[in-house]
Amino acid sequence: MTDPNAAETGSTPIRLRYEDGTVRIDGIEEPALTAVRDAVPELEADHRTDGRRVPGYRYAPLRAALASVDGIRLEDRVLDLESLPELHSAYELRDYQREALETWLETDRWRDSDTDTDGALECAPAGVLELPTGSGKTVIAIEAIERFATPTLVVVPTIDLLEQWQRELEREFDCPIGRFGGGEQRLEPITVSTYDSAYLKADSVGDRFGAVVFDEVHHLGGEGYREIARLLAAPARLGLTATFERPDDAHEIVSGIVGPLVHRVDVDELAGDHLANYDLKRLEVELTPEEREEYERNQETFTNYLAQSGIRMQSGSDYQELVKRSGSDPAAREALLARQRAREITFGSEAKLEALEGILEDHRGERTIVFTAHNDLAYDVSERFLIPTITHQTGAAERREILERFREGTYTRIATSNVLDEGVDVPDASVAVVLSGSGSEREFVQRLGRILRPKADGTRAVLYEVVAADTGEERVADRRRDDAL
Repeated sequence: MTDPNAAETGSTPIRLRYEDGTVRIDGIEEPALTAVRDAVPELEADHRTDGRRVPGYRYAPLRAALASVDGIRLEDRVLDLESLPELHSAYELRDYQREALETWLETDRWRDSDTDTDGALECAPAGVLELPTGSGKTVIAIEAIERFATPTLVVVPTIDLLEQWQRELEREFDCPIGRFGGGEQRLEPITVSTYDSAYLKADSVGDRFGAVVFDEVHHLGGEGYREIARLLAAPARLGLTATFERPDDAHEIVSGIVGPLVHRVDVDELAGDHLANYDLKRLEVELTPEEREEYERNQETFTNYLAQSGIRMQSGSDYQELVKRSGSDPAAREALLARQRAREITFGSEAKLEALEGILEDHRGERTIVFTAHNDLAYDVSERFLIPTITHQTGAAERREILERFREGTYTRIATSNVLDEGVDVPDASVAVVLSGSGSEREFVQRLGRILRPKADGTRAVLYEVVAADTGEERVADRRRDDAL
């Protein structure tokens, strides 16, 4: 039997090591065992080794719990970190960026613990920063990487953002930048990865980084992507987003694996000083008599089914229930198709295209982005007004060419169906037109952010919402704006 004084005398050290996304703990006895169990409920017995394990992301609270126990010896071999050259960034943080960074740093989970991190890290802050698109979230993260000077993984949702981050980091720091994604799997002390690649590699590289930055962190709410954060042992965790909350409440899961929302800056706080002043204009258009008749007929089919079925369509789960029933119930399938047809009528009404013609005429020569909810309408806009369009079907090379010509001014107008909402480095624009969209706060904020970068001549940005009057689209537009502003 183990000597009850062993923990005090330190005769048997507690050993920590990283294995396949978990932290393995050997040699732990009371009172350290109780302290860890209280701090890390996920502690599990490992019957293969007679030790215990916790998920990789619980490394920081595990260390803090062990630091609270007097008299123990600890051999920590969890992190396997390479040395970095001295990092210097040319960026000067603005006041609001510095405040955001300092707020995040104050969440240090090792503060006051007197924990010796074996030179790996001096602190372990964790949390999410919410700032508008165009406000310089990347700059804040680069400053955090510079301060920590520890191997860091940056996780991003798209190849476009991966390339953007790679260029930015290579420009700021005199060291090679690794890359997971786009056909490359190159590990360096500072590495950028797509979420897809990080999902595949997290358990094998989870001990190689002391810090992790999740760009567009709301993506971590997805069922599979959550595992990235859970498998990494990196104690310091920074999440960046323009809109943290998710309609499915999965942001609560993100809070548990990255950290809570610790600082938020609204668009209106920066407009005029750090972002462009802007106007929101809603244009209500009338359906043609033929469109109105077809809309009402399809809407009646849909609402009659809801009344009979008891589905209230007040949440995403209600819609999923309707989709589920449509697989076996012909009436549900008919109602679903009727809803879709009614939405198509409001999204692509003739009056909307006429309104768009007037907007383009009023803003001739100004960089303008036309947003739609579906590819068909984006292509209709493209053909009618001779505007290049970017959809999910647009190849990477063609998309880069369109955006570069938009940046240099060869093109002053582009149309898109959701692709440019986030995850793409979009050149500055001053006019946005929302022809159709969802009720998502995130979608609205991202679209607004595309026109908010400061203009050299002080021009006010403007976002137009073109909405079909006396239709369900009015409620959708009200909801997204009320939630976002």
